[in-house]
Amino acid sequence: MAAPHRRNRNRVLRFRSLPLRSRLAILTAAAVAVAVAACAVSCWFIVRGQLMTQLDQSLQTADSRSAGFIMSRNGCLNEAPQNSLDNPAPPILNKAIMQVYLSDGRTCAIIGDTVLPVTDSDKDTARLASTLDNNEGPGPEIGTSPITVTGSDGTEYRVVTKAFSTKNQTQPKTDYGSRTTYVGVVMVARPLSEVTNPLNTLALILLVVSGIGIVGATAAGLWVARAGLKPVDRLTDTVEHIARTEDLSVRIPVDGEDEIARLSTSFNSMTSRLAASRELQQQLIADAGHELRTPLTSLRTNIELLERSEATGRALPPEDRRALLTSVKAQMTELASLIGDLQELSRPDTTPGGSPLQLVAFHEVAETALSRARLRAQDIKILSQLAPWYVRAEPAALERAIVNLLDNAVKFSPPLSSVEVNLHGGELTVRDHGPGISAEDLPHVFERFWRATASRALPGSGLGLSIVARTVQQAGGTVGLHPAHGGGTIAVMRLPGTPMPPPPAMPTGRPTNGIREMGEIREF
Repeated sequence: MAAPHRRNRNRVLRFRSLPLRSRLAILTAAAVAVAVAACAVSCWFIVRGQLMTQLDQSLQTADSRSAGFIMSRNGCLNEAPQNSLDNPAPPILNKAIMQVYLSDGRTCAIIGDTVLPVTDSDKDTARLASTLDNNEGPGPEIGTSPITVTGSDGTEYRVVTKAFSTKNQTQPKTDYGSRTTYVGVVMVARPLSEVTNPLNTLALILLVVSGIGIVGATAAGLWVARAGLKPVDRLTDTVEHIARTEDLSVRIPVDGEDEIARLSTSFNSMTSRLAASRELQQQLIADAGHELRTPLTSLRTNIELLERSEATGRALPPEDRRALLTSVKAQMTELASLIGDLQELSRPDTTPGGSPLQLVAFHEVAETALSRARLRAQDIKILSQLAPWYVRAEPAALERAIVNLLDNAVKFSPPLSSVEVNLHGGELTVRDHGPGISAEDLPHVFERFWRATASRALPGSGLGLSIVARTVQQAGGTVGLHPAHGGGTIAVMRLPGTPMPPPPAMPTGRPTNGIREMGEIREF
């Protein structure tokens, strides 16, 4: 049992190893072969049935009274003259084998080159023919259905047997002045070759036509497969080229709107995204290297000054030493912030095991973020007006997002200017009075690793706004940047929530997943 199964599996594996165009051509040829074979076989059987029906009908049209003519031709009627019969010979006698078998067991007349076998059914019919010999005429016709027999010459014949009686036929008198009545059956046969020869010719024609059709279908299937798979070949060549050269700028020409065209479009979109991602990653590496180089250089310079002071025994003035240590601490803080941004964005967008969302006082988190931003604002005044609002978010991530918005506003604000922060109805706005953002840069401001050309000389890695967008999205809110009237930029963060904290428990006892405000529950 295992060996045939293994052989069948090997055949399937060999078929699957063929090129796709070859498999399509084989499947097309197989389908056409099955269809052509079914049509050819159906046609052959239909024609065979029609020919057999015509042959049987021609045998059935033979008149049983023609037996008298046969008997007169063969001396069964005491050499009666041929023209003494009432009925002339029917036309069928010119083509058929005919034989008369009498009820007394004699075969008295044969027309043709062969002797037909007398079956038990023929003998029974001959005996039944005696019932025709009555005063009321020949009575109902008795006979057998067409059957196939083999003659004395070895040829197959189609035979019909019919009962007859010569009682009412004109017959010569005997030597004693009486007329003899003969009762029996007449057997009419035609060679089965009248059916088999046309069928053999038809089978040969169908075989040749089917073979030509199958070969043509195979060639057409192969041509169609090659033509249809040309876009796939181009796609394969492009993928192999990209895998070999890592050149993501190659695109596949898109023709039409079929499945191959959609596949090509999707592949081009994928390579475009990969190319953009690679470019952003390269830009990140360059930006991160630039951002890391500045604090590291400052750290090394300050540490070398401290080491030289210790090595030479010449102590630095307390003020200079304090300034060096403050600078070292600031550079370390900047490094930690940059590394934190990278770690924050390295996490997946949805973390099943991450920190769960909590009920957070949005206004309190914003106040904490404002305190941190004011420490770094120096000569820039930050004005705020915060109304109570409660949301569901991750507290640390929300604070970091607000700090990033504030730092971004402070960074682009001119000296001695102000930054206005307002929170009302769940909408936090941060407005600065800086140069603003160009219209072509606005769609990209929240992309990871992206920085405007004009801001590349400023501190930062281009990760802050990406962290903001990620945090707001996780909290179910929206964020955007818009040009401000009179110059500058307005950052708008909207989070769903309510101005009042939720009750300790719902009246129904179900878990609290929202808070009640003005008779309705708002989902977080």
